[in-house]
This record gives sequence, structure tokens and C-alpha cells, in this order.
Amino acid sequence: MKLNERSLAFYATCDSPADNAGFLYKRGERHTAYHRRWFVLKGNMLFYFEERESREPVGVIVLEGCTVELCDSAEEFAFAIRFGGTKSRTYVLAAESQAAMESWVKSLSRASFDYMRLVVRELEKQLEEMRWGPAGGCGGCRQLPGSWKPKPSGPERSPERLPALPAVLPKENGCAVWNNVPGADRPPDTSTCGRYDGEEHPRPPPLPPRRRASSSEAGSAESPSTFCRLHERYGQEVARLRQDWLERRRGPQP
Repeated sequence: MKLNERSLAFYATCDSPADNAGFLYKRGERHTAYHRRWFVLKGNMLFYFEERESREPVGVIVLEGCTVELCDSAEEFAFAIRFGGTKSRTYVLAAESQAAMESWVKSLSRASFDYMRLVVRELEKQLEEMRWGPAGGCGGCRQLPGSWKPKPSGPERSPERLPALPAVLPKENGCAVWNNVPGADRPPDTSTCGRYDGEEHPRPPPLPPRRRASSSEAGSAESPSTFCRLHERYGQEVARLRQDWLERRRGPQP
């Protein structure tokens, strides 16, 4: 990987927030003496400066493919950044306190993209479990969002076995006649329970018999003369009652 020194210097000193920053003691590569440096951690890059007010970093450590662990050293609160490979360099650093060492070890261990990738995978797994629940009972299978169907609580009922109703119900005198539905006049089957048929389908309650008007009632209802006679009779009775009420209101005449 090629790094541009000017871009790295700008990134190290820009106003972007740092993941961690502070003084650490860094052991030299050739000489084992420790030098106090100002370290700034941004993403997976660990910059170090000679002084806190320095405008350019002295060096940078790319925290990929490395491990951060405690180590034995002449300095107290020391830890090491080790890279894989026989010719890779090991950086030995030391903090000024136990709390600072723990903070730096935690920050550096979480700085690599490999760690972030593991975190993202774990979060995706937790999100998947929250959506669909833990896989169980079906060998780890998971249904697609569009293939889920509610499971019926009772026994399965096939819609093809139910009696089909006519599209337009027959009418008589402007009213729907439910007894004309095919199969309504069929005698009840007394061999099974009255509430269910032979296939355990609920049977609708029996309909009351339709009242047939007699010939005399039909003739009287359709005859206009009968209505006129009734109107005249009740009209005379109302007039007589009104006359009696008026006479009682006037009182006895002298």
C-alpha cells in the first residue's frame, strides 16, 4: 500500500475527531531507550509526534494484521503491537498509568478494519435473529418475508367443500328468499350430530318456515273496497269520540 506523506500529514493534524490521544513512551528500534511521544489514533492509523504542538507526525503505524498485548519491559505499564511475519517490527509502548494503558490497549485492539468487519457481522446476525427469531424446529431453515402465512388454529377446512351460494339470490315480492338456495329443502341428516355434518363442517341453523298468505287474506289485501270500508268505519268512530269529548268539555247545560 502506497501512502502519500502530504495527505497523511494533513489527516493527522486536521480537525477530525481522534479515537484516542495522549502521551506514550515509545521504545526505539535500534536503541532500547524510551522516548516520550504524542500519539493520536484516527481510524486504523496511529500517528506519533515529537511534541503535542508539532505540525507533522514523525511516523505512523497502520493497525492492520496486528495484535495488541501486554509485555514485560523495564518501563511500567508497557504493551506491544505485534505484526505477523518473521521480519515484521514489534512496537513496544508504555503508558503513564494503569488506566491509560487499559484505554490504549482497548482502543488499539478495536482500530483495525478486521475487527470492525467482525462487529458488523455480529450486529447483522443479532438483527436477523430479532427479525425472524432463533432458528429451531425446522433444522435452521428461515422463511422469506413474502412466504410467511398464518397457521390456522383449528382443523384445516377446504373452501372447495363448502356449498356454493348463487351469485344472485332469488326474490319473491321484492325480498330475498333464502329457502330457495339449492339444498335448503334437503331433509336433515339424523345420522350425525345436529351441529356438524359428516365432514365436521359447521351446519348453519335451520331457517324458519316462510309464512304463506291464505287466499282470503290475499284477496282482502288486494281489494281496494275493503280498505275503503275500514277507513270509513274508523273515521266514523273517531268523529263520534271527538263529539263526546267536546260535549264533556262544555259541561252540563242549564
